[in-house]
Amino acid sequence: MKNDRIINNINEIPGLSPEKLAEIASAAEHYPFRTSWSFLQKAMNSPDPQNSAIWKQCIPSADELKEFPGFESEDGLGEDSCSPLPLLIHKYPDRALLLVTNRCPVYCRFCFRKRRWKNGEADRDITDDELNAICAYLKEHKEIREVLLSGGDPLMLSDSRLIFIISNLIKSGIETIRICSRIPSTMPDRISDKLMKTISAFGASIWFLTHFNHPDEFDCDSREACRKIIKNGIPILNQTVLLKGVNDDAELLAKLFRELVRTGVKPHYLFHADPVCGTGHFATGVAKGLELVKYFRENLSSLAVPVFALDLPEGGGKVPLQAEYYDSSNNSFKAIDGRTISHPASSIK
Repeated sequence: MKNDRIINNINEIPGLSPEKLAEIASAAEHYPFRTSWSFLQKAMNSPDPQNSAIWKQCIPSADELKEFPGFESEDGLGEDSCSPLPLLIHKYPDRALLLVTNRCPVYCRFCFRKRRWKNGEADRDITDDELNAICAYLKEHKEIREVLLSGGDPLMLSDSRLIFIISNLIKSGIETIRICSRIPSTMPDRISDKLMKTISAFGASIWFLTHFNHPDEFDCDSREACRKIIKNGIPILNQTVLLKGVNDDAELLAKLFRELVRTGVKPHYLFHADPVCGTGHFATGVAKGLELVKYFRENLSSLAVPVFALDLPEGGGKVPLQAEYYDSSNNSFKAIDGRTISHPASSIK
């Protein structure tokens, strides 16, 4: 991280006209701006930076202030209702998600947790008291076998703090830990051999979940970061968010997935954009995603084909988008607990 820096001031964004700066400033007043210099450089390396996929993911846009039907909630997935303790989300029987920090090197414009960095809590990390309470909860709920470390980005914590958290979770009886991080894309220098070697000492308990949305993100530095993780025996899964105007192209995504597999990273999920305010302009609609999946299954190895999924509102959980989950007659989905829940993605054309 010492070789990178974080930019919070829109005046440091290169090449802005006064009109563009005013547009960005208006959006940033509502949804703050932050990016790592290395991630912004990926945009600047494009022939047309301001129309690049990286730019659209990290630079505020007037589209974030527009209203889209079904995208009015700040907590569109109902995470708060599934939170028995601060920073712990227990939505599924055998696993839980732990928000170890609000800090991120990049405020992704499609983020479904915008509410957490929009309201002045951006640099808050989990405290010892909060971690102790969560570990006590995990010991009481022995059905929880797996914990996902998320936030924010867990790798914004120091090495020692991250190891401390992992150690305490394992002492609480947790069998598997997934480190969910976009750092390999947004700040790849943060991935060190020393840290990965230390984490690998926990053995088969640890998995890594990266987040790459576009081939331009997966450059030499990001590949090297992933190789450091893999060579230390830590398997990597990747999630991608389907974003209108960014990566909603079959051949482009196929290129990304092939490159990931070539490096040893398994494409795990392709998600439809979540129904959160300030993100509706990224939604493609379910039909587009199903069209892409058809192309993938016809043109890619199964190793390179992710599960196309959608996270339902009201805490309904992730569902793979297949015929048995989607009812086109009433634009609804079958939730993991059997409920029928509507989603705004079903009506987007």
